[in-house]
Amino acid sequence: MSRTGDTGRTTLAGARLALGLLTVLPVGNVVTDRRAVRHALLLAPLVGLTIGTVAWILGGLVQISGGGSLLAAVTSVATLAVATRALHLDGLADLADGLGSGRPADEALAIMRRSDTGPFAVVTLVLVLLAQVAAVAQAWEVALAGPALLIGCVTGRLALLWSCRPKVRAARPDGLGALVAGAVPIRAAALATAAVCLGAAAWGASFGTRAAVAFALAVLVGIGAAEVLLRRAVGRLGGVTGDVLGALVETATTAAVLALMLAA
Repeated sequence: MSRTGDTGRTTLAGARLALGLLTVLPVGNVVTDRRAVRHALLLAPLVGLTIGTVAWILGGLVQISGGGSLLAAVTSVATLAVATRALHLDGLADLADGLGSGRPADEALAIMRRSDTGPFAVVTLVLVLLAQVAAVAQAWEVALAGPALLIGCVTGRLALLWSCRPKVRAARPDGLGALVAGAVPIRAAALATAAVCLGAAAWGASFGTRAAVAFALAVLVGIGAAEVLLRRAVGRLGGVTGDVLGALVETATTAAVLALMLAA
């Protein structure tokens, strides 16, 4: 009874922490012990599924009201930004400035902590957002907006599990990176990825055999793209930070959506 109660409380704390870290929803004070952090990260793909669904619904309302595919795509992408308080985009911008500076790790980390926005950040944000809007607009045109948004958002959060696996250390002794680094066992990340790939393939099968392969492949491409960026960031900065994690979410999301549209 006691162990079951402790597990339930930890899961609830993890759910609140996941919502607090990954969405704009106010959740009040949350527990941030290691077990709660692990549960929060394992629940991250479900948060992505929820956010993607909201973006799909709001974009669909624009589409059916005659707004067109492009406006529907802008609405969907904007919804994702608002739902996450644009924190992932901010992390992507900061990492672009840090890596683009070419400075040693300590100086690059200092650049990433500054509030100003450099040219690398601006160019990166413009290109990534254009790619997202263009891909989602195409998805609305071919009736694949739902799969594109949901698979993209879930894959983006799956990337967090892989970036918080053991042996991936934090770049700083404080901050979000230090809180989550090494919190997710590789086996848990692999099982979550396998489940998402199987679910995506099953959904794709309703569109045909090629779509089944494309849906699952999009998940793997997104995770692979995030892994490339993760290795680059760890190699340059010495580990992960909150900005790195946000950048990985946006990278995996964008790569998954692009891969889905190109393959399907």
